[in-house]
Formats: sequence, structure tokens, C-alpha cells
Amino acid sequence: MEIWKWVFVVVIWFAGLVLSVGAVELGRSQRTERISGCYSSKFNFLRAYFELHLGSARDVLEDDPVGRLKVFVYELPSKYNKKIQQKDPRCLTHMFAAKIFMHRFLLSSPVRTLNPKEADWFYTPVYTTCDLTPNDLPFPFKSPRMMRSAIHLISSNWHHWNRTEGADHFFVVPHDFGACFHYQEEKAIERGILPLLQHATLVQNFGQRNHVCLKDGSITDPLYAPPQKMQTHLIPEKTPWSIFVYFRGLFYDVGNDPEGGYYARGARAAVWENFKDNPLFDISTEHPTTYYEDMQQAVLYDIVLPFADAIPGEELGVFVDEKDVPNLNTILTSILPEVILRKQKLLANPSMKQGMLFSQPAQAGDAFHKVLNGLA
Repeated sequence: MEIWKWVFVVVIWFAGLVLSVGAVELGRSQRTERISGCYSSKFNFLRAYFELHLGSARDVLEDDPVGRLKVFVYELPSKYNKKIQQKDPRCLTHMFAAKIFMHRFLLSSPVRTLNPKEADWFYTPVYTTCDLTPNDLPFPFKSPRMMRSAIHLISSNWHHWNRTEGADHFFVVPHDFGACFHYQEEKAIERGILPLLQHATLVQNFGQRNHVCLKDGSITDPLYAPPQKMQTHLIPEKTPWSIFVYFRGLFYDVGNDPEGGYYARGARAAVWENFKDNPLFDISTEHPTTYYEDMQQAVLYDIVLPFADAIPGEELGVFVDEKDVPNLNTILTSILPEVILRKQKLLANPSMKQGMLFSQPAQAGDAFHKVLNGLA
């Protein structure tokens, strides 16, 4: 199968705030998958579906999972979750914090059942990415051992894991390469997904088709952004834009790839070198710990966008081949105004925005409910 190289670039307006960079198809159609254990659907179907009726999009985005599934939450010793988070409060606002808030959400959710015999799914709350460096980067090296220990505990004390080898269990594994538990792709591929998790469903930020770190049936979700902080950045709807392109994130992995040729396949370095002096580009070198790294999640082969069955990422932004990053300015300015307006109209759907947030408290149609819909 041909492997496509794409950079997921351009601006997504989120409640009036430029947050991320996104995607229009350039000359090729893309396949969109329902990353939830269901079958894949064709991109053209999604395109027609969303372009014909924004109201119909709202129906999909607001599907209510309550009543369609029951989840049993294992009560693990606090060393697997709460104590780890208490040790480092930064974990609560980190871009990988979805594991914590998914746990809290499920504890008070109407989908929770205290009777495991009623459960459709079993959730094991293990906080594998709370061991942070001074620069807010997670150490993944203890994660496999912690996960193995937790699975040994639940398989010893409950019979549900052994009955299905974990096929009706799900885990939140928010990391660069999910349950491969390493931040360098070469080593993540070498490790592969932890063998004990081969039958479980994984909820993860990393999404790349035909990659050893994304197994069939995984649910791809967005990185965590503190909702309170998002609210402080809201601006009036008709505020004129003075920035053409906004990008925030690391451009060079100084410790491992100071030349920028390997990190993000060199695309981040190309953005910096080509546009750092361009007044139309607002480029921040601060490492984002509160929202997803605009390109790290997207400068990949055959990317899988979050909640692809409900949020049409292919309609919201522009896909650009990695080799064309130096021509980004020309590519973006060549997009027709009516195409941009169509994207803005689609993004104006409040349900679209809500679906990318882990709301506090949880709200119908938010990312928590998208995960449950994926399971249901």
C-alpha cells in the first residue's frame, strides 16, 4: 500500500481563538476510519454528510452514550493513580492529563456500574504519564512495569480479565506513541505495544495507520486542554485577525536531534527556518503542555485524526506534503476564500468545538462522551 506523507497545517478557529493547524485535501482523497472497533467508512461519505447538513453533523456529535453501555471501574491502590498525581500537580494540566479526568468522569458518570456482571466494559485507571521532567516531558520508562503490575493485580483479584484476555477492557494511554511507551519513534516501534494490551481497547492521542503503535479498534482522542484556560483566551467573534498562521511548539529536539532532521520528520525545523522572520507567521517556541502540539500529532504517515467518525478533520484544514513545507506561505494564500468560509462555517458549529474538549464538569457531546460513543 502506498504510504502518504502529510503535514496537517493551518489554522483552526476554536471559539474565536486560533488554536491549532488543520487540513483541505490536495489532489487526493483520504480514507476516514471509525477508530472505535467498528468498520471504516469512505471519506466521500463523510464529506457529503457534513457539507449537506451542519444540523446532521450536530446529530452525530451529540450522540448520547448513556443507556447504551455500562462501565465497571476497577478500584486500584492509589499508587497506580492518585498518589502519582499528588506527587506532581503539573500532571493535572499536562497535555496527557486525559487519563486523570477520564477516571474522575467515569466515577460519577451514569454509565458506571458497581456490579461487574452488568458491565459491557472494564476500565483500569493507571496514570502512566505523570512522571514528568523539569521541562514537563513525561518519562515513559516506568510505564510498562506499572501497566503490567496493574493488569496482574486485576487478573488476580477479579476474573473478568482472564475470561476475555482483556478484550472487554479499555485503557487511556496518552503518550507520543501510545502503549509503545517511548517518545522516540524508532525505539517505540522496536518495543511495540505492550503484549498484555494486545486484546484491550486503547484510547490514545497517537494515530497513524499501518503503524505498530496503533492497533485496530483503538480510539483516537485529542490531547487535554484545561477548559478554564481556554475560556480566558476567548475573544469577540468579529475581532479582525492580524496573524495569518499561528504555530506553537518545539522545532528541534535539542537533546536527541539538534539538527532537526529527524524530529517530526524535519517538518517543524522547516517551518522555523523558512518563516521565523515572516511577519504574517506568529511562531512560539514554547513547548505546549495545555493543548495539542500542532504538528507533532499530525506530521505523520497516514494520520488518524481524533474522533474521525464524528469530527471531519479532512474538511477543517489543509493537508500539505512534508516536502512542500517550505512553500507553506504560497500554498495557504492560494486557498480560495469560499473554501476558507466553508471551513469557518463548519467550525462555527458549537458541537464541533465541544467535541474536542474534556469539559469540567462534563457536558453532553464533549470528548468524554465521544470516547464512550466509540466504545458503544
